[in-house]
Amino acid sequence: MTSDTTMTAAVYRRFGAPEEVHLEQRAVPTPRAGEVLIRVHASTVSVADHRARARDVPAGLGLLASAGIGLFRPRRPILGMDAAGVVAAVGSGVTDFSEGDRVIAAMGGAFGGHAEYVCVSADGAITRAPASMTFDEAVTLVFGGITVQGFFSQVSIGPGTSVLVNGASGAVGTAAIQLAKQLGAVVTAVTSGRNASLVSSLGADRVIDYTRQDFAAGSDTYDVIVDAVGNARFDRVEGSITPGGALLLVVGDLRSMLRSRGQSRRSGKLVTWHVGTPGAEALAQLVGLADAGSYQAVIDRSFPLADIVEAHRYVDTGRKRGNVVLRVAEPGSDATPL
Repeated sequence: MTSDTTMTAAVYRRFGAPEEVHLEQRAVPTPRAGEVLIRVHASTVSVADHRARARDVPAGLGLLASAGIGLFRPRRPILGMDAAGVVAAVGSGVTDFSEGDRVIAAMGGAFGGHAEYVCVSADGAITRAPASMTFDEAVTLVFGGITVQGFFSQVSIGPGTSVLVNGASGAVGTAAIQLAKQLGAVVTAVTSGRNASLVSSLGADRVIDYTRQDFAAGSDTYDVIVDAVGNARFDRVEGSITPGGALLLVVGDLRSMLRSRGQSRRSGKLVTWHVGTPGAEALAQLVGLADAGSYQAVIDRSFPLADIVEAHRYVDTGRKRGNVVLRVAEPGSDATPL
């Protein structure tokens, strides 16, 4: 039970199966100078959480990943790369946020969202939540949306640009469809047949069922290919990219990363795996789209914090559509006073 000084958090001490995650009482963090303490109402259980918990990283990235998630044991025992909630306290020097503000935030590799409270830098990726959305809905803007914003900032997308999204039904894929359409692109979504209606409802102009057709085997070309799966190496899809086009490797192994610069130079086509550091401005743009009715929350399932193991099990199936929301505070509950 949460008190004024303790909170409930989902913690894991070893890498492995979903059962390694359990609820634990921990001290409520104190915001330092320049930080905001958020009373978390919702977070998501993402593929990134799965990878960190299971230490399931793309080929060749084991040692590099250990710098972030740990080598023999987890470096950050509380997962959760995003949060939606209410500002509970602010550190000295913070003027942009006040207690009671509804906010969304991206913690990225610092994690921490699967707990009742988390501290974030006030000048980091945090902004006021959309007035039009519940916390469960608002938190879905963060992980996929900010990832896509980071990649899209490196390319030119406008009316008529042809964009293919490989892995279109996940958190990143559903964000990529919507954000590309907002820029005027013609979007082709690659997903399974069961997800065709979902991606079409988000604006996809064409759907390719990967179980029936290999998008890279035909003669169609695209200005931008977004690979949110990890199976669209440049060697395979080079012929599907228009001259001067781009391959955005949201998921890539070490070999793809090491070869990307040389491939870009040789081909004249951008190959990049670097997401950049999108921050508050990118989040605010997403909020503006949501409040204008131009960006939909895509929620597959929601789980209460007490069912964190079940949430991980579901994400582990690899079949989630959009986002899996973790309800850290039940709807209608008040923030615990500090």
